[in-house]
Amino acid sequence: MPLFYELPPNLPAEKFIAKLGQKLDLDVLSRQYSLKTYYDSFDWRLFRKGLVFEYARAKHESHWLLKALASGQLLASSACQDAPGLIRDFPPGKLRGQLESVLEMRALLAVCTIDYEAYSIALLNKDEKTVLRLKLEAYDLFNTRLSLLPIKGYDKALENFCRLAEESFALTPGFRPVMLDIIEQQGRKPKDYSSKLTVQLAPDMRADVACKYLYSSLLNTIKVNEQGVIADLDSEFLHDFRVAVRRTRAGLSQLKGVLPEEVSARFGEFFAWLGQISGPTRDLDMYLVNFENHKRSLPVAIRSDLEPLYAFIAAKKQKTHDELVKKLKSPQYLSTLSAWENFLKAPADKIASEPNARLTIKELADHRIWKVYNAVLKEADHIHSGSSAAALHRLRKTCKKLRYLMEFFQSLYPEQPVRELLKSLKEFQDILGSFQDCEVQEQTLKLFSEEMMAAHIQANTFLAMGVLIQVVDSRKSKARQAFAEKFAEFKQPKYRKLFEALFAKSLEQL
Repeated sequence: MPLFYELPPNLPAEKFIAKLGQKLDLDVLSRQYSLKTYYDSFDWRLFRKGLVFEYARAKHESHWLLKALASGQLLASSACQDAPGLIRDFPPGKLRGQLESVLEMRALLAVCTIDYEAYSIALLNKDEKTVLRLKLEAYDLFNTRLSLLPIKGYDKALENFCRLAEESFALTPGFRPVMLDIIEQQGRKPKDYSSKLTVQLAPDMRADVACKYLYSSLLNTIKVNEQGVIADLDSEFLHDFRVAVRRTRAGLSQLKGVLPEEVSARFGEFFAWLGQISGPTRDLDMYLVNFENHKRSLPVAIRSDLEPLYAFIAAKKQKTHDELVKKLKSPQYLSTLSAWENFLKAPADKIASEPNARLTIKELADHRIWKVYNAVLKEADHIHSGSSAAALHRLRKTCKKLRYLMEFFQSLYPEQPVRELLKSLKEFQDILGSFQDCEVQEQTLKLFSEEMMAAHIQANTFLAMGVLIQVVDSRKSKARQAFAEKFAEFKQPKYRKLFEALFAKSLEQL
């Protein structure tokens, strides 16, 4: 039996209740003014997982409700008065657990708010016993929603009411959160933001025109995340901001001879500066995001001794963030970003002046991906057990360049083989990333220890940090040992042949 209905536009709640009262015995238990706010992360993580999360407030009660988007089934709820921003602000329990697994480090942000009249109605039998409860939500601008709350042992009453609702009142069965109506009215769409680069390019586009499309998409990502970075809503705003900056910088450095040289030099320097000023805050963010995992890696008896480290890192992060915000509001940032936007909006010259701008984007993409892929193989072949951490870091950066190029131009190639190659590259890159992260963490924790000693932190904290450094060093050793295996997987003949078939062309070196 359906448990949710939508009333037709010509049937307001009061009229429906009056007509229903002519056919069935009912008791209107309450009518109260209510507010409902829908929440999700900036990148729609709940919606993408088929979930809808609402905060329903009335005069005497407020509830958080997590529902299945398709069916309306209530998955978890909590009577909570406040509106926490991060999942750790919720009390432990089923609701927090289900949200945590989806949202991870992302903050809950209000998507939209609407007011409505909430009616609670009891349907009665001849003995005046309640056999079915109804909940009506009447909105000014949208169709009234009806929810059925069955009562155990009165299945027949539910069945009869559903038949009456559909045959006599022409109600439409199904669950549709009013959030969808609101954002549609606002001209928005669910999932209107994603950090993924999804620019569709035509193979015969001129290279300079295609690159402007790519850089414009990345600029949009920078701009839409900017205020979230400044407000420090959650760590992922800065992450997506920095990835878009790195991708832009990689494009300017890897796709040379496409834009005018002075343009590439000026803005390449600007995006390098952006990476530098945002790096310290991002590094400290990651310590805070992963702090609970770090604690869990220690023996239970000393986990609490690590807590002063969290406070120390949080204070440092606040300082670096304040400095970052000043720079993101500075004339240097605002004017240069505006100049970059104006350049991208300007039409390309009818006759391209730069040598590689006259290529098609497919020709340029083929050559650059193939060249950087071979650079990865060459660098990786020279890595051995005695290679320095710096050599592994250089290889990691080359792998990033390859990945960015493949992501830039993936619309030019068959989807499945490119996805397979990207997956293999990512697994190899992750090992290099794990090694580098551990290398940096070891050095940073030692520096933190020196700074914290000056602040007279208790000795037990330094002992716990020492154990943590040992744990990190163990992870680094495992990553180093896994390098050869992951590289062997990445360079196996089937992937080599696939790279060659997709990207190896006869163009001269660019």
